[in-house]
Amino acid sequence: MKVPLLLILTVWLNTQHGGSALSTCSHPPSQWCSSLDSAIQCGVLKQCLEANFTRSHQNVDPIQVGLYYESLCPGCRLFLSNILFPTWVLLNDIMSVTLVPYGNAQEKPVNQTYSYECQHGEQECLGNMIETCLLNMTKMAFPIIFCMESSGDVIKAAEPCVELYGSSELTWDNIMSCVKGDQGKQLMHQNALKTNALNPPHQYVPWVTINGEHTEDLQDKAMSSLFTLVCSMYKGPKPAACGGAQRHYRSYCHNE
Repeated sequence: MKVPLLLILTVWLNTQHGGSALSTCSHPPSQWCSSLDSAIQCGVLKQCLEANFTRSHQNVDPIQVGLYYESLCPGCRLFLSNILFPTWVLLNDIMSVTLVPYGNAQEKPVNQTYSYECQHGEQECLGNMIETCLLNMTKMAFPIIFCMESSGDVIKAAEPCVELYGSSELTWDNIMSCVKGDQGKQLMHQNALKTNALNPPHQYVPWVTINGEHTEDLQDKAMSSLFTLVCSMYKGPKPAACGGAQRHYRSYCHNE
């Protein structure tokens, strides 16, 4: 079973306000729906079953949203934090997100490897590389990147954000091994290839694609209300968040 992100955030918020639903749960959020035993132990069996039943009956491809960006670009940070991530939290059943941290960087071949110059300096290159390695190392990369990009200091927030959303298998040392090693450079090279292959070529960042396509009209609609754009473009049954069939969840925590 796959854990729905909205479920993770909802239960996490409940626990932050004195709830005890997870007091006997020994699994990280990403594993809540990994088995019946973990779902029962963490008290989310009904939600996991409902989420997977919904997904199993979807025959329409999700809307694919691509974001080509750079880690210290102010406009990129605002779009990712204020528009893209919140929309994905609500609509992740009907949309997928591809993040490509590279933007206006320049790649230079150096002795069978690559070096990079970034628009906002070396710190941005470091941020791009950390986020690139995260995307290759964990399924929780997007929440971690959101945590970084919505903070006051993207780079300083990286390690605490990994600790907040990561698992025992994802360590800061492993991430930095990727960042400083050949693996990170090869992954960034793939980002450079993807960015340079955009058609039309990107002229600015954030650069948004919808189902692999970029037009100024799609860009404007994504920047003004990505939520409305995804809901309007999705061809399957609309989820409740888009104004589709409303479902009423009657799962309460009673005052004892």
